[in-house]
Parts: sequence; structure tokens; C-alpha cells
Amino acid sequence: MAEKESEISRSFPQTQNKWNQPVLERLQQGRGKGRPGPRRPSRRQTGGRRWPTSESPNQRQCGGNEPRRCREAPTDNKKAEIPKVNLVERMPSEILHKILSYLDVSSLFCISHVSKLFYQLTNDDVLWYRIYMSEFGWKPKAAGNVAVKMEPAEDQSTSCWKWMYFRMITGREMNKWRGELRDIGPFTGLPQQTEWVLRNLNVSWELMLHTHWGQVVVLEQTRGHYFESSMIVHWSGGRLPSYQDINSIQLYVVRKEKLAWRSLILNLDMRTHPYELTGKDGQIRLACLSPGVVIGFWRGRGNIAFIMINLHFHKLVEKILLGSPVCPYSEPLDPPPVDDRDPKFGLHGYTLHFVLHNTRTQIMSGHFCQLSCSTIQQGLAEMKVISRTNVSQHRSLSGSIRVPWKWEKLEGSVENCCVMTLTLLDEFQKPFWCVSTPVTISVVKKSQSLGYSGTNFLMVYRSSEGQVKMKLVRLKEQQQFFLVSLTLYVSILKVNAHFSTKYKS
Repeated sequence: MAEKESEISRSFPQTQNKWNQPVLERLQQGRGKGRPGPRRPSRRQTGGRRWPTSESPNQRQCGGNEPRRCREAPTDNKKAEIPKVNLVERMPSEILHKILSYLDVSSLFCISHVSKLFYQLTNDDVLWYRIYMSEFGWKPKAAGNVAVKMEPAEDQSTSCWKWMYFRMITGREMNKWRGELRDIGPFTGLPQQTEWVLRNLNVSWELMLHTHWGQVVVLEQTRGHYFESSMIVHWSGGRLPSYQDINSIQLYVVRKEKLAWRSLILNLDMRTHPYELTGKDGQIRLACLSPGVVIGFWRGRGNIAFIMINLHFHKLVEKILLGSPVCPYSEPLDPPPVDDRDPKFGLHGYTLHFVLHNTRTQIMSGHFCQLSCSTIQQGLAEMKVISRTNVSQHRSLSGSIRVPWKWEKLEGSVENCCVMTLTLLDEFQKPFWCVSTPVTISVVKKSQSLGYSGTNFLMVYRSSEGQVKMKLVRLKEQQQFFLVSLTLYVSILKVNAHFSTKYKS
């Protein structure tokens, strides 16, 4: 009896130490993850012999040295894969069509971007036929002919009735405003009520900044300024990313109505549009990106403080109403009639409306008629608007050349830069070249004026469509700028494309 008690007392500490081990360590003694191994028999049960340790755990678990026939437990490297089942895709198409029939047009448009299945379901012809009939209540006479004409140009997966629905919606909106845009201004060649229509369209200007790491920053319009033939939209406030982190900039116009339609106005890739430093003051540096984008940086940090975009009025209403969320509205080609009897057809009879302004006030405005191209050099047709030798053509500028800016409660202005808005009409009084962009002036040491004593400045704008060169003089006593020379250089490729001519550069 004493020997049994002593044996129990000797084995008790071992048992106690064994159960004090961590749970994970005891579980790993067996085969497989989370399974405890077989319990070793005591020496009394084996007749004092030691349990063999040369056998693998699989052999011990399966029984001695016999070949392993038991099922192998899953290991860390072979985890059981759970099948991914999309319950929505397994639903019958009839049920999905019934669910989608309760959605409005804007919701259908949004859900079509979820997957290929929803894209196909939301383009169902029967679904859009019901939407079309509920909205307009009548069937067009040439519905079949429209579908046949659409198929070669449009996507085959797009519903015919969906295409006709949006065509009717945009056509109804254009007819609503076409009467207001009928009257053309005698100087600008643009509809006189463009500003009034833009103010009453009930739209919001939305700016999307795409960063390199996939983040999208959405900015709502802070304020806007309207001018004679252009407008400026501002975005500021909050903590914006640095310029180096931005991959692209997209400008959308959102209709605040039933459809909440979005039209893409501008899609700017930062890799292909490097910025040009325009000016700076004590707090802000201005950078210009073509076409018409101005970005204000905080000096010393590089973070964006505000963004301004200049928009010309030419076809701006059509871009808002007829544009799509994928690509901007493209103006249809309407070439003027060809005049074979005129040897200089397309090189004369131009009219220019030229405006210099900043974000608040107008600095200078001029209207010039009967302009012609004198020479063609290096692919550019030269057109002199204001001659340096003709003092009667020189124009005075009201105010200083600067760009005021505002960020929340901070205000300032950047000197020696402003906004140029140019509208060039052909001999048929149709817009030929329209641009609204910031420009900057630089000091020129060589004298360029006759009869003026002051500091000479040069202002140059270049693009693929042409160039603009301005020469100014700042009088010291009057503290006023004078525009003493203005010359346009129009791309001869643009002239040939517009007038169907074949001029050589």
C-alpha cells in the first residue's frame, strides 16, 4: 500500500506539469491542427518498457509501423477553400428584372456600373420601353428605323429604347433653352443669353482629383464669376492633396434634377500636361495647366490651396446638356461653303473679340474687324491686330494686371498675370478659335514702343491651335498699362481643316 502511494506521489508532479503546459503546445503533440495526439501508456501498462519514439506521429496515430491509411488532416499550407457563391447571380433573370423595374432612371444608370450582369440587365429593351412609354406616353413613328441607324455606330448591348429615351430627354432640354440662345451678340458672335441660361440650368460644378494610390477627392464648387464671353469656377477649402500626388483632374457638371445627369467637361492627365509657373506672392504660387486650369500652391509646403478653371462660353450649354459621364461633348463639323474663285479663301475676313480680365474685374475689351493673314511661316498664319507703329490703335488698360485669390478668410493677389479670353470669328461670323486661359507678362529690356517712356512687358500664349503675342508699356507717372502691339498666329492646319483648303506651311 505504501509503495502504491509513493508511486502515485511520484507521478503526480509529472501530471501536474503536463497540464500546466500551454494549450497550443499540448495540441501540437498530436497529428493535425487542433487535434491532440494519442495518450502514451504508462510503464506499468508496457511492463516497464519505454514507448518507442522512432515512429512518426502518423504511424503512431494510425497504429504501429503499418502503412498509413488514415485520412490526412488539413495543414496550414492546405487550407480548405470556401467556395464563393454570388447569390444574386443565381437568382432567375425574371426576378431580377422585376426588382429593377421599381428603380428610377438615375438608379438604373448607377447600378449598371456594378457588374457585367447588371449592365446587361439594365440595358433590357423591355425595361426601357416601359420607362419610355411612362415618360412620354407615345411611340415614335420611326422607332424601328432609329434602331437600325443606331446599331452600326453605338454599342450593340445598348438598348434601343434607352438610347431613344435619353435622346428625347436631351432634345427636350435643348428645345427648352434653344429659344433663349437664338439671339447672337454682334461683337462676340456668341448667344447673348448664355450667362442667363447657365445661371438658370440649376447645375453644380464638381471637381474630382485622382491620386496615384487610388484615392478620389471630390470638391464642390465654392463660387463662380461670369464675364462677357467666359466664366471662372473656383474650388477651395479643406485639406487638399499635394500636386505631386495627383494623377488626373476631371471636371463634371451635375444636373440637380430628377435624372441627376453628369456631363464630363474636362479630363486632364497630369502626366501629359506639365504645369508652368505663372506668378507668386507672399503665400501662394500660381501654376497654369492648359487648357485654362490654374492651381494655387501654398509656398513652402506644396499642398493645393485652390483650383480655378476658365471656361469659354462657346458651346458650353451644349456640353452641359448633351455631354456624357464618359467623354465630353464634341461639336459636330459644319464646314463653310468652299469658294474656289477666292485664291485667299480662309485667310481674310476675320473678326476678333479680345478681353483681358482677372477673377473680379475686366481690364480691357476690344473688338477688331476685317482682319487678314499677311504671311505664312513655320506652319502659322500671321494676323496683325494692333500695330506698334500706329498709335491710334493702342489701347489703355484699366487697373493693374493681377489675379486676386481667396481661401476661406485669407486673401491676396498675384501680380503680372491675368486671364485672356479670345473669340476669333471667320468671314461667315462663325466661331473659329475660342480660348480662355491665364497669361503672364514678363519685363523686356529692349524698347518696343514709340513715344512712351516706361517699362516694357511681353505677354505670350502658345497652343497647338495658334499663338498670341502682346506687347505692353507701363507708364511710370500714370501707373497705367498700354497695349501697343497685338498679333495672332493661327495654325495653318486649323485653317485647312476648317475651310477644306490646302495651304502649305
